[in-house]
Amino acid sequence: MTSPDRPTAPIVPRITPQIAVHPAEQATLRTGPSGCADNCCEASVSAPVGRSAAWHRAAGRAKALSWFSLAWMTGEGVLGLIAGATAGSIALIGWALGSVIEGLAAVIVIWRFTGSRTLSHTAEGRAQKAVAVSFFLLAPYIAVEAVRDLLIGQRADTTVLGIVVTAASLLVMPMLGIAKQRLGRILDSGATAGEGVQNLLCAAQAGAVLLGLALTATLGWWWADPIIALGIAAVAVREGRAAWRGEDCC
Repeated sequence: MTSPDRPTAPIVPRITPQIAVHPAEQATLRTGPSGCADNCCEASVSAPVGRSAAWHRAAGRAKALSWFSLAWMTGEGVLGLIAGATAGSIALIGWALGSVIEGLAAVIVIWRFTGSRTLSHTAEGRAQKAVAVSFFLLAPYIAVEAVRDLLIGQRADTTVLGIVVTAASLLVMPMLGIAKQRLGRILDSGATAGEGVQNLLCAAQAGAVLLGLALTATLGWWWADPIIALGIAAVAVREGRAAWRGEDCC
């Protein structure tokens, strides 16, 4: 109990010194160095955004399939050119050159999913355009040579090598093409899907070449070979335009 004769000490309010803080530093204090409140996302600053483990696995499969395609197309292109030159078939030669172009598309996709480019939207855009250009490289040669054969009446001969190579492609390419189309949708990658379209186009070319060789051998329809070649050129242009616009991944 306080004695009535003893004066009570006055209560002095406690003043906290104010320190001037720059507005940018105030924002940092509120949100933390990472820009998130309480540094909640500081640990994820260096982690890739929007790419799950499943996405990365799909990217790895796309790259592996492209390596397989590159090896296959190398052998297929060489044997196809030999068979086409032996048979005098522009459709077979054009199909073999198509294998070379598809090999180029495989290289593009391998480049796309290597290193830091795996997560790069810029790399995807460049790869997609490059795959589109690879379609355009094929069409003019096939069209010019097909018209020349129609004008001079060039006849194609049937060869065992040509039949074996194209038949093998007819079996393998659809599986590759469908797998890459599916991966292209998962990855939202027009480059991957475009390469898959080229694989499917290669299978269609193989079937067309076999049909042309069969018609020439059995019915003497020598004109079937260059007509089929013109159709292949038209399809290559159409698919190239679709790849350029990014429609193959939809």
